Amino acid sequence: MKTLKIILWTFAAWAILIACGEATPESSFPAPQNKIIPVLQQDTIFSFETYERGKSPLHWTQYYTGRGEYTEWKIVEDAGNNVLAQWSQDQPNYHFNEIVWDEFVLQDVDMQVRLKGVKGKKDQGGGLVWRFLDANNYYVVRANPLENNVVLYKVQDGIRSDLPVLGKGKTYGVDVPELGSGWNTLRVQVKDDLFTVYLNDKEIFQVRDKTFRKAGKTGLWTKADAVTYFDDFSIKPAK
Repeated sequence: MKTLKIILWTFAAWAILIACGEATPESSFPAPQNKIIPVLQQDTIFSFETYERGKSPLHWTQYYTGRGEYTEWKIVEDAGNNVLAQWSQDQPNYHFNEIVWDEFVLQDVDMQVRLKGVKGKKDQGGGLVWRFLDANNYYVVRANPLENNVVLYKVQDGIRSDLPVLGKGKTYGVDVPELGSGWNTLRVQVKDDLFTVYLNDKEIFQVRDKTFRKAGKTGLWTKADAVTYFDDFSIKPAK
């Protein structure tokens, strides 16, 4: 059985923050009132096994960008395991579902997730979000089983734009072998303005962009009517 491993900051780190009266890390994402959002210090891995099925997981917040009226993220069962699923199926094409972890922010990060496209006529699959400032400003890389490609975007002021691949220019990401209906692993390493993308443990492209430089939240993403399962979501400070 899978286990949930969440290793956050140490007691000493909290003591330093409290003693120094340090403010929220530099970010345009508003912190909850009277709460310091610390910068992640150690690895965090979510297998979702301890979360209650049928409900949105605690300490995560759902958002959506674009048209539509709602988004629906919840814990569901898949082959005996808990997974996090995006469940809404009646959204317009320009609608992006996001769910982010509320307990820390990061500027540079190494993130990985297993994802499975379950259904969707307009879109399928999903991806990883970083430097999330609000529902209209963040980066995302996604894998799409309908198109069999992986694309990295910025969402700025609610407008999604694909970013050029280093050495190739404007290609709309890269084509990949057939993703199918099973599990695939998507990873991104973020160091300053350089983003390196991996699919199933193989590096597939890099992107440079300086639009969002500040620390932000991290999370998961789907588009339109894509019903997608996510599991084994790991977040690590980039080294």
